[in-house]
Amino acid sequence: MTDHHATPEPTGQVADAVRGNWVDHRAPARPRPYLRLSRIDRPIGTWLLLLPCWWGLALGSLSKGAFTLHDLWIGIGCGIGAVLMRGAGCTWNDITDRDIDGSVSRTALRPIPSGAVSVKQALGWMAVQALVALAILLTFNTNAILLGLLSLLPVAIYPFAKRFTWWPQIFLGLAFNWGALLAWTATTGSLAWPAFVLYLGGIFWTLFYDTIYAHQDAEDDALIGVKSTARLFGDSSPRWLRGFLMGTVLLVGFAALLAALERSVLSLVLASGGAWAMGWHLAWQLTRFDPDDNALLLRLFRSNRDAGLIPLLFFAAAGLA
Repeated sequence: MTDHHATPEPTGQVADAVRGNWVDHRAPARPRPYLRLSRIDRPIGTWLLLLPCWWGLALGSLSKGAFTLHDLWIGIGCGIGAVLMRGAGCTWNDITDRDIDGSVSRTALRPIPSGAVSVKQALGWMAVQALVALAILLTFNTNAILLGLLSLLPVAIYPFAKRFTWWPQIFLGLAFNWGALLAWTATTGSLAWPAFVLYLGGIFWTLFYDTIYAHQDAEDDALIGVKSTARLFGDSSPRWLRGFLMGTVLLVGFAALLAALERSVLSLVLASGGAWAMGWHLAWQLTRFDPDDNALLLRLFRSNRDAGLIPLLFFAAAGLA
């Protein structure tokens, strides 16, 4: 078993980076610290930001009864935007957490605490990513643009949440699932109840997977006074995770039902079935959960890419039915 408290590699590879990733092995040396700052070596976070966007796009297209060429651009734009905004958000997170990260073995080799990038350089890199993302956002409709700008509020607050609440995962959920609202609005033109319900379902999903992730740092967090749901729940985590699982399935399924109400019966069954299929994956994660096995916790956390792809495939099939 690989423990996240093991001594970091002298190459500068961050402890939880994907082994063999192209950033650490093939990227030029000069931009490498900036790519690490954007978590390009850890793509799971980009997937977790992107998938709610694609959920919102798929259900929005299902609700209006058609998938247009502009919807294809919305999907591509969300993909590029997820990479950029996840990178900008992680850069902001590392700027605000630079003193904390240096005290946690899993994060000690991140670019800022390790000295590979200065705070000034990090701020510049964050601005570049955000400006390119803004250029993409401006190709969407006005309501979607306003939602995109409003999303900066939870993104800005999240890094500080673990200092004042035991529930920082809620703030992460507010930020990471905003794309469900934005993509729905980009394709339909306005917000509607299915988008709001989907957003809430995504927040429950974030509470599920990020509580699992936070258990990796529970000991270090306790030493430095950082709060998390993992520390709050402790040995009761499986019970709470089961509740988050049920909330995810019920809310995502209800959102799909609302979006498919005016479509065919087959579309309605497929759309709502995606949430239940996702639930089976989350239930599998829960059966494997072991708060003392850090390597397993990281694998379970990363498996949520597949968990999130499952309902997306069902939503897409519902749109074709």
